Amino acid sequence: MTAGVLRERWPVAREALGEAAGRFADLLRKADGLEARAVGGWSAAEAAAHVVAIGRMYEAMVRGETIPIEGVQEGFPQATIGNLKGLNELTLAAFAERDPARLADQITADVASMLRHTEDDDPARPIDWLGDSRVPLVGLFSHLVNELMVHGKDVAEATGMPWKIPNEAAALFSEVFVVWILRYDIGRLQETIVRPPRRRIAVAFTSAYTEPFALVWDGRRLVAGEPGQRADLRIRFEPATLNLMLFRRVSKLRAILTGKVVVRGRLWLLPGFLRVVRMP
Repeated sequence: MTAGVLRERWPVAREALGEAAGRFADLLRKADGLEARAVGGWSAAEAAAHVVAIGRMYEAMVRGETIPIEGVQEGFPQATIGNLKGLNELTLAAFAERDPARLADQITADVASMLRHTEDDDPARPIDWLGDSRVPLVGLFSHLVNELMVHGKDVAEATGMPWKIPNEAAALFSEVFVVWILRYDIGRLQETIVRPPRRRIAVAFTSAYTEPFALVWDGRRLVAGEPGQRADLRIRFEPATLNLMLFRRVSKLRAILTGKVVVRGRLWLLPGFLRVVRMP
């Protein structure tokens, strides 16, 4: 997979971000009962505020400005997948807005600003991210699309509202964000992996919605491989279901039984591999 995919996915990511933010804002304006529990210990209002806070961060980051939420800028370099919960809680404490109409207005304004300020930008421009990692600009957009989609589902389910995750938009998370943070610089994000596998595990991914790609645990770190290399596991997937599985909204058993995630090869290696691609 070459850097050309970043240019190809740039208009897709821009359109997906605008569409996802619009639907998320509409959801917040129409939903009742946002005090209901949504995910983990968060209410629907807190899950929504979490997403809007990320939008606040990313709007500043694409403009090269300091993150406008107290304490977050200082916490970024020390973040790992294992300690990200602490940074999330710090962010929610500092970003105190919970009113759904004001949250809707904020995400709408921030995404509009992101789209406006990057209209003529290079989608491959590196952006400093969590844990001293770096992502391409289009990867940052792709990550925010996924946050809107996954937490939109959390809010919708908690408040009894409908929510759809289009596979075309969901595909951006794996094909653009995950693959290219590994190609740019993963930083210290994986420093706290629990029981990492001792052996190399190569996994080939294919989907109707992405170009083929590969992820490889080389015994020390996760890297982006090349399609066509020898693979221990082969995974064919629908992007929306894979993302929900990785973020523990759908069980691995359900994803596999529905045929939306199909795994072939040395299946005994799958649990170890999933430990190193664990999402917060």
